[in-house]
Amino acid sequence: MEESYLINRLKSQNKIVFDFVFQYYYSGLCSFAERYVIIENVAEDIVQDLFVHFWVKNGNIVITGSLKSYLFTSVKNRCLDYLKHQKVVSKSMEHFTNQKDEHDLNADYWFAESELRKIIDSSLKKLPPRCREIFQLSRFEGLKNQDIADQLGLSKRTVELQISNALKILRKDMEPYLPLFLLSLLVG
Repeated sequence: MEESYLINRLKSQNKIVFDFVFQYYYSGLCSFAERYVIIENVAEDIVQDLFVHFWVKNGNIVITGSLKSYLFTSVKNRCLDYLKHQKVVSKSMEHFTNQKDEHDLNADYWFAESELRKIIDSSLKKLPPRCREIFQLSRFEGLKNQDIADQLGLSKRTVELQISNALKILRKDMEPYLPLFLLSLLVG
């Protein structure tokens, strides 16, 4: 049959010609699509979608070359669109997974930090008032031992002893909760 006859009959929605074209090209188009998308079911869906689109939009479709060329080019373009879409989906899933992992890590971090803060606060409350004040000025306000001594009217040696005593108590209270090296980073 001449292609111009087939194209004209397809445009006028001739069901017999449409069925003939579908039967004639379907398996070849599926094999062609499968070379791009690898998955047989996806290839079949792409080809079926093309034929549905072709039937629905047949009055608006312009075929300037051969019908075969039009069909294979359309399948190729749909396969490439599918692959682009899959790449976008894959990147989105990867981004979502990374965000979820990061969120989980942040949630774990904030939970651990809040628990640690409670333990430290509880341990600080056990310190004598003057010892606690000196320790807080040293560790939380960042003052040097001499500055603390000058501010409180104490000797530098007294400040050093108070900080040392506070660290001993904190280490003892926090030992079950933290590895020793992490504890030394936090308070010593």
